[in-house]
Amino acid sequence: MRGGFKSARIFEDGSAFCDRRRLHSNNRMGMRQVRKTSFAVLAVCLVLAVASVRDCRTDGDSRPGGVSTTSSDQQAADKVAALIDAIYVQNRTDETDAQCAAAKDAWDALTDRQKSLVSGEHADPDYFGRDTGDAGADDPLNADGIGANEILVVSFGTSFNESRVEDIGGIEKAIAAAYPDWSVRRAFTAQIIVNHVQARDGESIDNIEQALDRAVANGVKNLVVQPTLLMHGAEYDEAVALVKERADSFESVRIAEPLLGPAFSDADASSADQESVLQALAADAVAVSGFDSLDAAAERGTAYVFLGHGTSHSARVAYSQTQAAVAKLGYKNVWIGTVEGEPETTACDRVIDAVAAAGFRNVVLRPFMVVAGDHANNDMAGDDDDSWKTLFNASGKFDSVETQILGLGRLPAIRDLYLARLADATETDE
Repeated sequence: MRGGFKSARIFEDGSAFCDRRRLHSNNRMGMRQVRKTSFAVLAVCLVLAVASVRDCRTDGDSRPGGVSTTSSDQQAADKVAALIDAIYVQNRTDETDAQCAAAKDAWDALTDRQKSLVSGEHADPDYFGRDTGDAGADDPLNADGIGANEILVVSFGTSFNESRVEDIGGIEKAIAAAYPDWSVRRAFTAQIIVNHVQARDGESIDNIEQALDRAVANGVKNLVVQPTLLMHGAEYDEAVALVKERADSFESVRIAEPLLGPAFSDADASSADQESVLQALAADAVAVSGFDSLDAAAERGTAYVFLGHGTSHSARVAYSQTQAAVAKLGYKNVWIGTVEGEPETTACDRVIDAVAAAGFRNVVLRPFMVVAGDHANNDMAGDDDDSWKTLFNASGKFDSVETQILGLGRLPAIRDLYLARLADATETDE
């Protein structure tokens, strides 16, 4: 029936530089012509020379290493910072494409010195300058010619190209292989990331509204939405709401569960879905560390901290439930943490104390996230004072702190779990 909605339980001028060689040359010529010039006149010349040198420096500030940065350098950098901040937004407008292009053109016009000065509310040199892998290896899955049946894979997204290819792309490819009679397309919920990838790499990725518009324009009749999101959080709620608004445009719409499965409220319980995710993650983390098992790692004093994002949404209970799954599975050297420290038991200081109190001296940090993007590379494994790696080392409680920057999406066992979620949705009786 048209409009039917089924859910399997339904985020520089060098112009100011003083030409001292010319000044000195003129002085030498004057001395040859008038060798008996009075000392007072010479003194005046020297004073003027000093003043000239001082004046040439008033257009810039002295930088470490003797490099002078002019006001025009900073102005150029500030322009780019403003353009970046303008596209670091969650809403797409009719001006977004032009704004992304303008930001990239302005960045490309900067000198290396000017690029190093880019700083804004969100802007920094890494926005365009950081190498995150080959964007050309990624397929945005935004082609037309969809046909009657579409599986729309909805992800939060990442601007880290390698992770987008391996983690999100890996899930999408697994779904396409399992459902050859369906067209697989992509949508990101984070417009900030969509804009970043478009501006930096020239790759266009659909947001949910664009993907749904494309589906309608292509005459899609049966739409299945598979979120790669971890839980029933804010991003999941938003995606479901947007799809529901367009449900009447399709003959059937079904929405699959996120990775951790259906939501429930008991923080001290865990589900088979959560336990399966934890088992897959733990098995790979142990193997990457070179151990045969978690028990073997524990015997060597090694603990694992799986770091999620955290949220103020009621879905944060899923992190507590996953820690409950740790206990249920008998994992004595595994802890769940979150970047946001929500719930509170997942905050960095709490996790440091818990791991140390249990007697472990070696720690492996690994993301409990579908992608290994900004949070994994910076908040977890970065060198800043507030990264988890830095804080664990600074505590003085551990002999070693290692990181594994790998997203869940690249694990075959995790991809299989998404396929199971998808099967549950597509096999639901109409």
